Amino acid sequence: MSMESDLTSLLQTVCTRVYPGIAPPDTAMPYATYQHIGGVSLVFLDNTPGDKRNSYMQINVWSARSLESMALIRQIEDALRLSPAFIARSQGEPLAMPEVDPVQTRYGAMQRFSLWSGR
Repeated sequence: MSMESDLTSLLQTVCTRVYPGIAPPDTAMPYATYQHIGGVSLVFLDNTPGDKRNSYMQINVWSARSLESMALIRQIEDALRLSPAFIARSQGEPLAMPEVDPVQTRYGAMQRFSLWSGR
């Protein structure tokens, strides 16, 4: 499996709706999204790639209730830390992200992670 499919499967244990990048319009809440925001390239001195890959990931959770979005992102943090598919380190505490639009109010929580996985 790829790192993205492992990540999607893991996130779905906490939140059933998971999307890379952005969710489709009118997605029911709660839902999670993730995006790559860089990482460390592991290349040895002889220019051969290592057997691990590092990805910095931003994970967002959106809900109709502020406390639910924060609870979900903390559950995701715990699940990542316990997963045998990753060596996961949070890159700080979650950030609350309320968003008001003409159709609905969403409450978001975002957290960044450094994930090491198999290549």
